[in-house]
Amino acid sequence: MIVMLHGCRQDAKGFAASTRMNQIAARERFFVLYPQQDRLANPRGCWNWFDIKSGRAYGEAALVMAAVAQACLLNPVHRESLAIAGLSAGASMAALLATRYPARFKAVAMHSGVPAGTAYSALTALQAMRGDRATSPLHGNSMSAASWPPLLVIHGMVDTVVDVRNGRAAAQVWAAAAGARATAPRNVQRGKRYAMQVTDFKQRGRTVATLAEVEGLGHAWSGGVATAPFGDAQGPDASRMVWGFAAKQFRK
Repeated sequence: MIVMLHGCRQDAKGFAASTRMNQIAARERFFVLYPQQDRLANPRGCWNWFDIKSGRAYGEAALVMAAVAQACLLNPVHRESLAIAGLSAGASMAALLATRYPARFKAVAMHSGVPAGTAYSALTALQAMRGDRATSPLHGNSMSAASWPPLLVIHGMVDTVVDVRNGRAAAQVWAAAAGARATAPRNVQRGKRYAMQVTDFKQRGRTVATLAEVEGLGHAWSGGVATAPFGDAQGPDASRMVWGFAAKQFRK
């Protein structure tokens, strides 16, 4: 099962339509769960991933995990094959969940999000989105971080909402916590879709993180429905990338 967390000014239904992850799930035969943020918790529908000091971020993470537990109880879900992905605020919440409940997830994907350790309030979150805040090292070492699920980061290189420096920082701090090093970047382009530069971070042959920086992509789900908010059909198919990344971990 893949847990998909929407971004600000989105809801679960719209996110499902924009990403078209359900079509991939139907073909590949896996479940998708779309938790939805309560507008009473955030009027813009954002996950409060940054609200660490008050504990709100952890409370929302616990609610998502409760939804995951219920979905596993009511459906024939393989509990050892769970992945989580998100866009923007949903990406940041996905990273928080993966570090808080590392044993529950086999893979995590951040699309256009701010990495953990960068913000702790609404003001610092806005600063981080502009790329104006440094990311603190994550609490981990080559032993403890080894239990974290592998991370896929997808970020548009012309994103004017969440600066691309956040994507780079997300992959780098995740890799650093596990003692992984970057390999030589490679250019990838499929047909007429936007090209992307892909960098793997490896530790003893194990891929700890993968960073895909997409040329020409703004703040939108790469390969998403063009008519949907925050979707860009010209980008490489992020949904396929997320599923391929997760499926690889499920097979291990």
